Amino acid sequence: MLPKNPNILLSIINTKLRDFYPSLEDLCMDMDESIDEIKEILLQIGYKYDSNTNQFKEI
Repeated sequence: MLPKNPNILLSIINTKLRDFYPSLEDLCMDMDESIDEIKEILLQIGYKYDSNTNQFKEI
């Protein structure tokens, strides 16, 4: 289960994407998490997923 705090979530997700997963889809499938929920939480603090760099970046 991932944290609901957006700032902590951002750090964890970007670290996992960098170190372990080739895409957000792979991370979510492996961890049984909702892509839409993660994107929605991080959008609230101004971050959007960039598939080219495989990380969430500030909008």
